Amino acid sequence: MFTKKKPEVGDLKFLNPAKTKRFAVVYSEWNSEIVNRLLDGVYDFFEKINIPKNKIFNSKVPGSFEIVHQVSKLQNKKKYDVIIAVGSIIKGETSHDKYIAQSVFNAISKLNCRNLCPIILCLLTDDNYEQALDRSGGKLGNKGFDCALAAAKMSII
Repeated sequence: MFTKKKPEVGDLKFLNPAKTKRFAVVYSEWNSEIVNRLLDGVYDFFEKINIPKNKIFNSKVPGSFEIVHQVSKLQNKKKYDVIIAVGSIIKGETSHDKYIAQSVFNAISKLNCRNLCPIILCLLTDDNYEQALDRSGGKLGNKGFDCALAAAKMSII
């Protein structure tokens, strides 16, 4: 069976043109421990390709639902080459998580179809806190790192 190997630092030289690109990160305050871990992954990746954190525009919003509005505003400015949207939705006692997640996925999809700049969605939708920890720097890696890699690739396409 084919397994995808994560790129090593030496494998990332093809991303050198990304150093001249402008990146923005919109992130949610909700589930801040998980979101901060995802952000660490984003910045760790950019550091590996020599883009310092202070070169990346950051915008904090209250929750995952509000990410869409801020991403749309930034996209309309036509100032960024790629926007990364970072959030965490963890299932609770009601089905609220499904409605929020589906709304965000649908809206980001529509924004991506506007052809202004790509949006990389780093929205964890986990069944429980342990799962969120595993995917934000735990045993399953860091999806923030993976999304920053996707953002760098999209910036040079």
